[in-house]
Amino acid sequence: MLYRPLILALVVVAGLATAAPASALDANAPKDYPAVPLLSTGTTILGEKIHYPAGDAHVTAAIVTLAPGGRTILHKHDVPLFAYILEGELTVDYGTHGTRTYKQGQSLMEAMDVAHFGVNNGDKPVRLLAVYMGATGAKDVTPVK
Repeated sequence: MLYRPLILALVVVAGLATAAPASALDANAPKDYPAVPLLSTGTTILGEKIHYPAGDAHVTAAIVTLAPGGRTILHKHDVPLFAYILEGELTVDYGTHGTRTYKQGQSLMEAMDVAHFGVNNGDKPVRLLAVYMGATGAKDVTPVK
C-alpha cells in the first residue's frame, strides 16, 4: 500500500529514544535537518508487531486530556497509535501484561490487541498527543466490555 512509507516516516520523525537509538533517524535525514528523534520501532509498547488496517490511509491527531482522578474506558486500538505525553503522568493498566506509567516528554506506540485503560493518579491534568495511523472505516478506539 502506498501510504505505509508515509506513515512509517511519520512515526520515525514524530517518533522514544528507549525504543531505538537516535541514529535511526540520523542515518536517513539530511545533515542539517532540525529533527530530534522520539521513537523508531516496529512494535507496540507490549512488543506486538505493528499492523495497519486495509483501506485508504486516514491519519487522525488529537489531544487527549484526563483530569486528576480521571480514567479512560477499557479499550483496544484497531490502528497503530503513537502517543507523546505533553504534561502530567498517565498510568496504563494492560491487565495480565501489568501496568506502565508514562511521564511528560515520553513517547510510545500504544498496545493494539491488548485491552487497556489509562488513569490519571496525579493532581494535575494529563495531556497527550495521540496520532492514530489508520484507514478510512477503521476504528481508532474500540470499547471492550
